[in-house]
Amino acid sequence: MTLRQILCGLAVSAMLAVTAHAQVKIGVITSATGPTAFVGVPQKNSVALLPKRVGDTTIDYIYLDDASDSAQSVTNAKKRWVFKTTQNDDIIADALIEHMTKTGVKTLGFIGYNDPYGESWYKTIVPMLQKAGIQLVATERYNRLDSSVTGQVLRLKAAAPDAVLVAGVAAAAALPQMQLADAGYGGKIYQTHGAATDDFIRIGGRKVEGTIMAAGLLLVLDQMPDSVPSKRLAAEYVTAYEKLYGTKPASFGANVYDAGLLLQRAIPVALAKARPGTPEFRSALRDALEGTTELVATQGVYNMTATDHSGFDRRGRVLLTVKDGKWVRLDS
Repeated sequence: MTLRQILCGLAVSAMLAVTAHAQVKIGVITSATGPTAFVGVPQKNSVALLPKRVGDTTIDYIYLDDASDSAQSVTNAKKRWVFKTTQNDDIIADALIEHMTKTGVKTLGFIGYNDPYGESWYKTIVPMLQKAGIQLVATERYNRLDSSVTGQVLRLKAAAPDAVLVAGVAAAAALPQMQLADAGYGGKIYQTHGAATDDFIRIGGRKVEGTIMAAGLLLVLDQMPDSVPSKRLAAEYVTAYEKLYGTKPASFGANVYDAGLLLQRAIPVALAKARPGTPEFRSALRDALEGTTELVATQGVYNMTATDHSGFDRRGRVLLTVKDGKWVRLDS
């Protein structure tokens, strides 16, 4: 995903930025108000759990709400170093296509948001499908606030694909799947990690049973073996969040928590090279983040580079399904 796609695509990830003051100041951009507040609120809440000091250095977080407005997201992030702590689309798509291949899916229908989130997924999945020998037989789009996708569903069903991929977010991702079920479509339904919320199941009910998705491990934390590197840290985050707010965090909040872990490692490296508040420090911090290797966090293990500001590999995803109204781990 490009920076613009990250910012415009529902802001499902935590974003870090450094401003030029005498202290180390970190900007955190989320959508705490507006239609995507279900993503931004747990992210905003998680800011309180980020480290306030690294060694003798104080960290000051500047919280920015983009009000679910992609234009405001771009304005907030302009001229700052930006990193994201959620999985790139190709990491998730790889797991889905692997499952499709293993289960004999030969043809696929696609329905995604008519915006940068849907477009990013479409551009990601098409070449991967071609490489896997899976034919894309139908492509449809819908808007985030649509209350019906009847026309799109009828066209998808008429194409008779073995499976359908829905590229939407949270509860709104359930709409196409629910109406496909109503129309009698009997193939597999795949969802992106944007739908990895309990609201998706709450809204979809029995009509989203059997959904196949790849996402972070937080939704099935109790089903993960202790050998998974991220399990302990994820459990610590959930416990701290519950203690502070009295409720479990959505997986989006863990993205912000991971941002704090990245900073804990990168800031001392940058401080060894330059003084906070200078262009040299900001460049050093960027370089330190880009040099992150094997950092275990709540969502996976980070290995960032100058060309990859996300840094996840296969350890940053788990295959899920919906069974009896709950998220269930599908990996062996």
